[in-house]
Amino acid sequence: MSEIILDRPGTTEEARKLRAELVGRAREIVPVLARNAPETEAARRVVQENIDLIDQAGLFRIMKPKRLGGYETDFRTKLEVSRELARGCGSTSWVTSLMNVCSWFMGLFPDQAQRDVWGEDIDVRVAGVFAPTADATRVDGGYRVTGKWGWASGCLHSQWGQVGIPMPNEMGEIVDQGFAAIPMSDLMIEDTWYVAGMRGTGSNTLVAKDVFVPDHRIISVPAAVQGRYGTEHTDEALYRSAYIPVASLILAGPQLGLAQAALELVLEKAPKRSISYTFYETQVEAPTVQLAVSKAAMLIDSAHLHAYRAAADIDEAARTGTYPDYHARARVRADTGWAVEQAREAIRVLVSAHGASSFAESSPLQRIWRDSETASRHAVVNPAISGEVYGRSLLGIQEGVTALV
Repeated sequence: MSEIILDRPGTTEEARKLRAELVGRAREIVPVLARNAPETEAARRVVQENIDLIDQAGLFRIMKPKRLGGYETDFRTKLEVSRELARGCGSTSWVTSLMNVCSWFMGLFPDQAQRDVWGEDIDVRVAGVFAPTADATRVDGGYRVTGKWGWASGCLHSQWGQVGIPMPNEMGEIVDQGFAAIPMSDLMIEDTWYVAGMRGTGSNTLVAKDVFVPDHRIISVPAAVQGRYGTEHTDEALYRSAYIPVASLILAGPQLGLAQAALELVLEKAPKRSISYTFYETQVEAPTVQLAVSKAAMLIDSAHLHAYRAAADIDEAARTGTYPDYHARARVRADTGWAVEQAREAIRVLVSAHGASSFAESSPLQRIWRDSETASRHAVVNPAISGEVYGRSLLGIQEGVTALV
């Protein structure tokens, strides 16, 4: 793929160099991730070698605060790292992306909570689930929480969890929705992840039974949607980024890489493959294949352009300390849905061009296709809903679909 530059105006040369370094580190381990992809899928969890290599490359630090030892990069960097890892293994990229964004969420919490998590070890990882599928009781200094949360991507490789909880007052009336940080030692993991695609993510269910969560380890989700966070470190631009745009855009990175991997594989194999029951000795000779790879490449470029525009919008607003208004946030969500949809369509085109052998169990294409088809239907991405949100906003309507904008 030719380089797509689209970037925010305020990106410094230092930031670009760090991005290139981190993406380069990700690129170096792609062959190992690809080699381990069948084992990751069969085990229904990312193999430890992958986690260790990503850890050693510092790629779990990209969303962690500099003051505690992280890189505190921008979201364009995060997208590119996720994309690169997905060229080797979609499940590994997805798990890395989700743990990294949970590190970003952690950066929105009060300093005391951040030090609870990273005070002794910046390499501690976090997994999380938004949905408030729990019961909570207000007690002195916090809440007692019981519940289950699926699907917690990264939970098998994390030391802390973040979960959605209802926030009742002393009379039991729900007055807010919270996002709570809980050590994995207080949680259990229920083995529930049996799916057609992204099998290797191990996105199982977190379980809590009467766990105490102190107030400083809870932030308000409605407040966060409006840009009101718990962190005292308001000078850190990364943690001024818009909440839901971030939560949706991070899911596009793996899709970009899966589509790129599919294109690279088809281009590599085309000179060596004929088209059965035709006079074409190689796929390269066939106009149908030529047109298919052209269409796929353009779809992939379109996916990148929209995802990178969304990242630039998020990063520039954070840099200037301007929280995007509803319409700007709606466009980021639409950009994300569009990018995911274009990447998914590119993979479909490439699978058809490559032929029925795409679905042989020995072919990486069938895993790429299943991973894309599964991950692209995440509720926060949903291209149709995202398009509806943006279309209504264009028409002056800013309600009636979802609070997650």
